[in-house]
Amino acid sequence: MCIAAWIWQNHPKYSLFLLSNRDEYYDRPTRPVEWWGDADAKILGGKDELAGGTWLGCTRSGRLAFLTNYREPNPSSSAKSRGDLTLRFLQSHMSPMEYAEETAKEATEYNGFNLVLADIHSKVMVYVSNRPEGEPASVQIVSPGLHVLSNAKLDTPWPKALRLHDNFNKLLRRYGNEEIQEKEVVVNLMSDSVKADLNRLPNTGCEPEWEFNLSSIFVDTESKRGRYGTRSMAALSVVSNGEVSFYERYLDVNDGEWREHTVEFQMDDLQQNED
Repeated sequence: MCIAAWIWQNHPKYSLFLLSNRDEYYDRPTRPVEWWGDADAKILGGKDELAGGTWLGCTRSGRLAFLTNYREPNPSSSAKSRGDLTLRFLQSHMSPMEYAEETAKEATEYNGFNLVLADIHSKVMVYVSNRPEGEPASVQIVSPGLHVLSNAKLDTPWPKALRLHDNFNKLLRRYGNEEIQEKEVVVNLMSDSVKADLNRLPNTGCEPEWEFNLSSIFVDTESKRGRYGTRSMAALSVVSNGEVSFYERYLDVNDGEWREHTVEFQMDDLQQNED
């Protein structure tokens, strides 16, 4: 399913500071965060080795995309892979709004999704979703500030979204203008396994037990299909001068060990991109 929280264009040091958990079945083959793709259009992000897309990625040119699934009881097995939506944006030269509007035209070909697209240089972030089902896909500019995206529409106040919002906000205040320690934030906020009270669970049409098991920020549960849960926790930061840091703590399902690494790079400046 996944959850993400971020501060956008509203911090004295960071243009963007993003936290993200990726939840998936343990048997789905996945690559951790690394550079991949064509030589002239490398993408930094994890990779879904089954369908070839990504849930979170960025480029040296300042493009960024991430998504979450929209929780619903009976997703179609014949729908296109949602990870392709992020991948195609990262590979394209379209603006976030142009790409979002094109995506809206083909939105019915996918199961429920929430897609966030950003161009750091132009300071534009756009959100697009194809749910609720039966309604036209929605496209909106994401305003500066603190946002949380779970498995409903942007900033929907589900219990775990509210919990992450409040804890992230407290942490941002504690750090003030200082550099935020990515590992500390991920460990303290994204490893949170506290579940919601039963009377506060969302009603998405899924079984109440499944809703309960997915109601924590960090997920670890069994299902009829096998073990399911958080396999990647990440913090991606962009400093105002274009320095990017991508920290990931990920589960190696082969041996059950959690591993961590950080990739840092300098974004190409705007003049280089225009050339």
